[in-house]
Amino acid sequence: MAITRRPEIADPEGATVKKALTDLGYNEVSTVRFDRSITLEVEGDDANRARERAIEMCNRLLVNPVLEDYTLEVEA
Repeated sequence: MAITRRPEIADPEGATVKKALTDLGYNEVSTVRFDRSITLEVEGDDANRARERAIEMCNRLLVNPVLEDYTLEVEA
């Protein structure tokens, strides 16, 4: 799953890296955002159930709904 900060939320880490890249001469870089990626291996034979459980995990623990959005990809 990919967890991203909402666009209106500041990303100080990204701003710092963007400045450093510009200072190093990489002036073509216009935006840097730091997001998170989490890989979960969920056991079971039902992909829909695994997806439902992963969504529950995101909503209950893994994602801060005030600051972040997420996308989820299930591979069989």
